[in-house]
Amino acid sequence: MSDFAYFRFVSLNLLTDDEKKDKDEIIAITEEVLDAKGLECDATISRVSEETLKEILDSVRQIRKKKRKKDKALEISIEKQSE
Repeated sequence: MSDFAYFRFVSLNLLTDDEKKDKDEIIAITEEVLDAKGLECDATISRVSEETLKEILDSVRQIRKKKRKKDKALEISIEKQSE
C-alpha cells in the first residue's frame, strides 16, 4: 500500500535525495501515517490530491525527525556509558 504512496511522492518530486535513499524507512513511516488517517488501499491513494499527499509527507517527515533524534540521543547515551 505505502509503496504506491512512495511512488506518488517520487513522481511529484516531493522527496529529497536523502529520503529517496531511505526508501524502506519512508515507506514504513508512510504506512503508519496512512493507517492513522484511515487510508488503506492503493485506489484511495491514487485519488488523494497533491495537497493531501504533501500533508502526509509532512507527517512522515515529522515522525522521521523524531525517530532520528531519539536514535541519536540513544547513541550518545551508549557512548557515554562505554567511556
